[in-house]
Amino acid sequence: MTFLSGFIAIIGPPNVGKSTLLNRILGEKVAIVSPSPQTTRNRIIGVRHEAEAQMVFMDTPGIHRTRSALHRSMVASARAAPGEVDTVLVMTEARRETFQDITPVLRPLKGLKKTCVLAVNKIDRCQKARLLPIIDHYRQEHPFDAIIPVSALTGDGVDRLLHELRSTLRPGPPFFPPGMNTDQSEPFFVSEIIREKIFRHTRAEIPYSAAVTVERISERRSGNLLHIASRIHVETASQKKVLIGREGRMIRAIGRSARLELEKIFGVAVYLDLTVRVEKNWTKDARALRRLGY
Repeated sequence: MTFLSGFIAIIGPPNVGKSTLLNRILGEKVAIVSPSPQTTRNRIIGVRHEAEAQMVFMDTPGIHRTRSALHRSMVASARAAPGEVDTVLVMTEARRETFQDITPVLRPLKGLKKTCVLAVNKIDRCQKARLLPIIDHYRQEHPFDAIIPVSALTGDGVDRLLHELRSTLRPGPPFFPPGMNTDQSEPFFVSEIIREKIFRHTRAEIPYSAAVTVERISERRSGNLLHIASRIHVETASQKKVLIGREGRMIRAIGRSARLELEKIFGVAVYLDLTVRVEKNWTKDARALRRLGY
């Protein structure tokens, strides 16, 4: 049979489960997740390999009102994505409260002549009687080619969504070799895992003012220990103090959580060396953003 392939952008408001859905589709973690909005800052490529098809997904930052150079960069990346792919997967959640959030997401799609599928997520939290009016509302908002209710958390409806997306693929070669599920570099992936743990352990502005860079990854001669040196960048001395915590308890908790997950991923023991540095107002500085990978 003819091999099929295509690029699919996942776009939507913040915190609707785009990264959770990508991880569910791939059957492994390639994108970090947290209960907080705006966790995803970069485009994340995830590749689903099938016997006769390959779907290349592009997870994007949530589209929202911007407040800083960092947020403007994130939203610009997400808004540009539909023009660079074959199919657009818009994602929202099954709550009336998100109706207003979808408007800026749909704006770049006006006049775009590409297949556009809507996934209404978190149906595990919504009664069926409430779901149908929500679907009808979105049907009137945009001429979607299909609207699929799903739960990225439980997997309900995901097979149906994949069937719909598979039908949009075109004859063509695979873009990525077997076994390659993402284009992320090892240092980038490590930095994302650490950033995820910052989101899990800290509150308020701390996770939004933190960036992570990996200075060095080296394997010890024995081959069973990975040494990772990483730096967390924050904007103020007070944020650094909170991130380190009393007697270093917070930074140790973040490091331990990150180390345990990295050991599962790499299959070897990990020594994680974390330091914290103040990079004043980096979220508002275009040069600092480029230097930190945004």
